[in-house]
Amino acid sequence: MAKVRTTLTIDDEVLRAVRLRAARSGKGDSQVIEEALRRDLGVGVLDALWKSVEPMAEDDAMALALEAQDAARQAPR
Repeated sequence: MAKVRTTLTIDDEVLRAVRLRAARSGKGDSQVIEEALRRDLGVGVLDALWKSVEPMAEDDAMALALEAQDAARQAPR
């Protein structure tokens, strides 16, 4: 996966916590921040979910979408 360098402005207390966790775990600051963001944003969860889903035929997907659309239209507002 490609990495991109960026500049962040974060609270001193947060940076201290990042550095403390990095020192205790033997990881770099960037790795600790990236892991925390992935965890909070659910990035790994979505990847695992998509990998666990069986591919659906296009006709089946269209039928499912139309069924959901019909249900949404009939739902009380």
